[in-house]
Amino acid sequence: MANLTSTYMGITLKNPLVVGACSLTSNMDAIRKIETKGAGALVIKSLFEEQIAYQRYAHDEDIHLYDNWHAEMQSIFPEVEHAGPEEHLMWTQRAKESVSIPVIASLNALNIETWAEWAKKLEETGVDGLELNFFGLPDDLIAPAQEIEKAQVEAVQAVKKAVKIPVSVKLSSFYTSPVRIIQQLEKAGVDGFVLFNRFFHPSINVETETSSYPFNLSGPADHKLALRFMGLLHGQTKASLCASNGIHTSQEALEVLLAGADVFQTVSTLYLNSLDQITTILGDIQGWMRKKGYEKIDDFRGKLSEAKNGDTSAYRRAQYVRMLLRSQDYIKRPNLI
Repeated sequence: MANLTSTYMGITLKNPLVVGACSLTSNMDAIRKIETKGAGALVIKSLFEEQIAYQRYAHDEDIHLYDNWHAEMQSIFPEVEHAGPEEHLMWTQRAKESVSIPVIASLNALNIETWAEWAKKLEETGVDGLELNFFGLPDDLIAPAQEIEKAQVEAVQAVKKAVKIPVSVKLSSFYTSPVRIIQQLEKAGVDGFVLFNRFFHPSINVETETSSYPFNLSGPADHKLALRFMGLLHGQTKASLCASNGIHTSQEALEVLLAGADVFQTVSTLYLNSLDQITTILGDIQGWMRKKGYEKIDDFRGKLSEAKNGDTSAYRRAQYVRMLLRSQDYIKRPNLI
């Protein structure tokens, strides 16, 4: 049988499939099934600074008001047992004690003091690692990009001083130079990068002329951006690389592994296809490896990264130059006219 063993942030995983933070990882029955179906690790749903603030101001009844609005869709399973931050700690500890696979906590804060304080509290639950969920909505038209990036670097430094467990950062793609901020964060001590986050986007009902809030599930092609940066960063950083967003089948999983990912996160496909998809993806990866003659994932991991890919422009080309130069060939296709 093909060996799927992988390493993420120094943590040994039986395979590279990580179930990302979502409502599935806030439901104990689902967590146990995630392990049973074969996942290598899971990330507990995020603790948000809004939850901490609500507790401080005794606004517990408001905690679930916007559950559907963020990318992790907490309320697809509405029976979340614990909502406040102290209860979240209890839940995280219970989840860690209930499964044998690595459990990673997730924190989405704003203030440096909150990052450090709650990172330490999450560490005390016994989790194997911590994922910092970075994103600041650019609604401050005055704050320069350097100020936002500086605050994120300082948050990492504060967290790394507060905890001993490995720390990853889940980033958005909305940086002028993603590679530069990744380099800065690595210098600050980040052990792994999750690329990229998926966000809630608003919609408008044109009939009622009101805002609407649809679930934000990914599609299989959404992994392409992560694929690009896995290929660019493989061998260029000592931190672990986790591909995220749009990995629905073994096809996308194998692509990001060939590009250089150490592990990959999956969420949307589990809502669309059930937790059985975990077993399917892993089985298909093993089948592909047997067909190709690979005994372990490291035999092909990063085989098509930029450093090893014969097509030197594969990860740096951003426009359809070749297609434009051969536009007549595409126009002549029967299904296009």
